[in-house]
Amino acid sequence: MDIFLLVLGSLFMIIGIIGSFLPVLPGPTLSWVGLLLLHLTKTVEDDWLFIGITLVVALIVFALDYIIPVLGTKKFGGSKAGMFGTTVGLLIAIFFPILGIFGIIIWPFIGALIGELINKADSGSAMKAAFGSFLGFLTGTFLKFVIAVIYFGFFIVTFWENRVAFFTF
Repeated sequence: MDIFLLVLGSLFMIIGIIGSFLPVLPGPTLSWVGLLLLHLTKTVEDDWLFIGITLVVALIVFALDYIIPVLGTKKFGGSKAGMFGTTVGLLIAIFFPILGIFGIIIWPFIGALIGELINKADSGSAMKAAFGSFLGFLTGTFLKFVIAVIYFGFFIVTFWENRVAFFTF
């Protein structure tokens, strides 16, 4: 059962990191589930304080993921259309990786700009608002990615410290 929980926890870790970039998946929260599964094994010593603190951090980041883009959009005069365009641009970058790693940066900005141009007649204010939407998106995504990677690091270190016990029958 410990090996099953280890494998399942590893999958949650990977999905959590991927979820840092996808707006439909709560990356750090999924990574936290991976940590929880690892700590539910008989091999790893229970550390409920650690699990509790990492849960609180994951929930705070989950909440901030909704707040930061809105603040970035409002600060630069953006609209919901710009935020929607950012999300559409991100999905294009993920499903059609034409520009490689740069696509994950360029397409959300283009999406935000198109969304703002549809919403506003003035191209200057649309560009400024698109930048705000894009900046908010990048900040939230970066924060989620960093937390998911840190949780993955915790997962690896905890596994490594207990590796012998996992494979002793």
